[in-house]
Amino acid sequence: MYIYKTEIMKVGVKFWSDKANDEDAASLDALLNQRAAEGWELVTYDYMATSSQIKGAFIITFRRAQQ
Repeated sequence: MYIYKTEIMKVGVKFWSDKANDEDAASLDALLNQRAAEGWELVTYDYMATSSQIKGAFIITFRRAQQ
């Protein structure tokens, strides 16, 4: 059996595009590596843009075996 953890990671402000950039990807990599070191496994993630196209976020779900 697994336990799940979902996090929202906000990204930098976007003025001309709602797309993730290299800095956002580096932040995501850092979080993934940190959670992996804690024993969490990535299940899924998605980039969520806002309707105003100014600020978006990643929603990330991890799991690990229940102890």
